[in-house]
Amino acid sequence: MFVKSFGCSTNLADGEVLAGCLLKAGYKIATNVTDADVVVYNTCAVKGPTENRMIEVLKRVPKGKKLIVAGCLPIINFERLCREARFDGVAGPAVGEKIVSIVEGVLRGEKILALENVQNSRPSLNLPRIRLNPVIGIIPVSYGCLGSCSYCCVIFARGRLRSYSINEIVEHFKRALVDGVKEFWLTSQDTACYGRDIGTNLPKLVEAVCNIEGSFKVRIGMMTPNMARGILEDLIEVFRSDKVFKFIHLPVQSGDDQVLQRMRRFYSTADFIEMVEAFRRAFPKSTLATDVICGFPGETEEAFERTMRLIKDVKPDIVNISKFFARPKTQAAKMDHAVPLSQIKERSAILSRLASEVAFEKNQGWIGWEGEVLVDEVGKMGGSWVGRNFAYKPVVVKSPKNLFGEKVNVKIVRAFSTHLEGEIVD
Repeated sequence: MFVKSFGCSTNLADGEVLAGCLLKAGYKIATNVTDADVVVYNTCAVKGPTENRMIEVLKRVPKGKKLIVAGCLPIINFERLCREARFDGVAGPAVGEKIVSIVEGVLRGEKILALENVQNSRPSLNLPRIRLNPVIGIIPVSYGCLGSCSYCCVIFARGRLRSYSINEIVEHFKRALVDGVKEFWLTSQDTACYGRDIGTNLPKLVEAVCNIEGSFKVRIGMMTPNMARGILEDLIEVFRSDKVFKFIHLPVQSGDDQVLQRMRRFYSTADFIEMVEAFRRAFPKSTLATDVICGFPGETEEAFERTMRLIKDVKPDIVNISKFFARPKTQAAKMDHAVPLSQIKERSAILSRLASEVAFEKNQGWIGWEGEVLVDEVGKMGGSWVGRNFAYKPVVVKSPKNLFGEKVNVKIVRAFSTHLEGEIVD
């Protein structure tokens, strides 16, 4: 049995559960496709290029292997999946323990289509899982969202908001701590709308998990600005906890208010700037991540220039840049004033260069900083390790010792646009 997940952290968490449930059911989990009789790909299809990549991955599964396609792709573009890929079973996202009966059916020679009611699925947080990283616990605090973005197809796959209770999440935290987890990712399609369906909110959740005894850090996932605005003061208050990484992910998507309206993003650039300034007043040394879509229908040269000015003025540490691709069944797919692909590519390249320059400038400000990092990753070069400081900045250090999962004190000696380089100090 080979299980691999693609895409967002929520999908990665779903994949951990798929593998855990199959292991508990008695199946052996292979580390590569070659050694497996059944291949489970937990797919993503948020963007056009991602969907293309998924189709190519599915096509490369060797003949003779049973293939189950799970995740968002079967919901977002089932027609293309049927047309271009061979499969033995399909399932939507977050199927949890149902994967066991799907595999059993496929092994009996049946063709399984498990796509009904997937927009309401919310697997138990008590299910077994095989963590992709034993130090990191990825916890979906909710599924679905309350947005209606005109470009987004994920709403069709993930549905409307379904939150776990604070108690369910706290109990999961405690179990994960016993397993040795030291870094937690609170994840969702939009963490800022957590709890609005069950009478609570994100600050109350963060306060509850930070009250748990133990040594650990929490990274709060993406928050849409309009949802975060209403809880901003309480958010800033819970961010003050030493257990919370000073990492804020607020996707602006465009620096032009008219484009934001066409995107059905219910905030203005001024709202975004106001929130960033509030966080930075409270946490001068913090990491701001944002997202931008290049070439949305109706994005004029002037609108793109406004986005460039916003990035220059706000100076985010991280800018995740996406080229606009119309997705199936979305409002944006029917919009006029389409931007030519050549222009989209050009704007993306220009913005990428600017984002890299800004990131390098921001990271240079960390040179000379000394402090603690939690090592949560093995480096790409032999003898190198990657840790995260209080602002979730990736810090690369070298050591012949196994530092995985350890806390070490470092001094930042070099900066790059993507990471910092540190030396271990006593």
